[in-house]
Amino acid sequence: MPEFKRGKGFADIFEPESTVFSFMEKTARRVFSSYGFAELRTPVMEQTELFARGIGTETDVVQKEMYTFPDKKGRSMTLRPEATAGVMRAYIEANCHARESVTKLFTYGPMFRYERPQKGRMRQFHQLNCECIGASEPQADAELILMLMTFLGEIGLADLSLQLNSLGCKECRPRYHQALKAFLDALNPEDLCEDCRRRKDTNPLRVLDCKVPSCKAVTEDAPRILDYNCPACRDHFRAVLDVLEKSGMPYTINHRLVRGLDYYNRTTFEVVTETIGAQGTVAGGGRYDGLVRQLGGPDVPGVGFAAGMERLALMVDQAGGVPGITPPDFYLAVLDEAALTDAVVIAQRLREAGKRGEVSFAAKSLKSQMRQASKTGARKCLLLGGNELAANAIAVKDMESGDQETVPLEALLVKI
Repeated sequence: MPEFKRGKGFADIFEPESTVFSFMEKTARRVFSSYGFAELRTPVMEQTELFARGIGTETDVVQKEMYTFPDKKGRSMTLRPEATAGVMRAYIEANCHARESVTKLFTYGPMFRYERPQKGRMRQFHQLNCECIGASEPQADAELILMLMTFLGEIGLADLSLQLNSLGCKECRPRYHQALKAFLDALNPEDLCEDCRRRKDTNPLRVLDCKVPSCKAVTEDAPRILDYNCPACRDHFRAVLDVLEKSGMPYTINHRLVRGLDYYNRTTFEVVTETIGAQGTVAGGGRYDGLVRQLGGPDVPGVGFAAGMERLALMVDQAGGVPGITPPDFYLAVLDEAALTDAVVIAQRLREAGKRGEVSFAAKSLKSQMRQASKTGARKCLLLGGNELAANAIAVKDMESGDQETVPLEALLVKI
């Protein structure tokens, strides 16, 4: 047994999974930058109040899931449970609104939530985030959604369902809250879970987001928020849908879609799949027009999304893995110690010429080195010993056909 073990809900990401993560990050950078988004990297730790104020004190994230602790000066600090609040803090602190009317940012990295680990959901997980700050127009919402769907297509994902809803604004949402509260108060309290009995008084919208089957069943006939949208919110949502329809992007309206964070208003959306089990949401987001002001910044609108990379990685694997990965060009096996130094030099020259491969650091048995060559997936195994060095040559074995020949060192690059 090892002396130290990783914590529950935390993962070591080795290849080939780490290759999938790198592929997603590289694709995200390419796709998002083509829409004018610039990369931002924020700290993994922020002041606790930033998340409490930004996410909402009645959310499950703040109530139950944050990794919070005092630092050495007694200040309450939290490992980030999501990225948007930190991005807004950076936007405000850097005074971005004074430099440009619209700021587009993307970021990716680890987040932390204390919850029950399950497939695709860990206590340390990774997210891709995009935020468009300063644009109030519905076209910004639609373009962000189209960019998300483009990215998901570029990493090879299919069988996805885009779901949308509109949460209204500060003018019309209070009327909906009142109607929803009246509906929930009329229910038998025993039909709701303990959390929802609390939520119906503190934040009734959260009840619609509950995943407990009994809560979902008794709220099936709850008032629909779209029926309470004001004319401005209805027009905004209709404009978003118009862009999606004219772009040929299929979608469905999900009247229960409210997301799990308090800062959303108007457009909200999720991308859902049935290929990775019950936890089928792989990305989601929406508009958060009051968030920057709520965190002490200017009154500017915003819209964004987050995508869980662990769940995306599961889907990439199911779709056939990372496309375009080529095997190494060579594995250089060393037949005796006299050839060790020359083997490293030869391998380095091959890499400088653009080839990929490994070299053995020890003159082990030929059988064990051939096993290692096969394990790496190399197309050619190069065999170098004292006899080959004396002849200024090297043996080249084709790992697929098994054919082997000895070639002069100066012809090696052409041969492989």
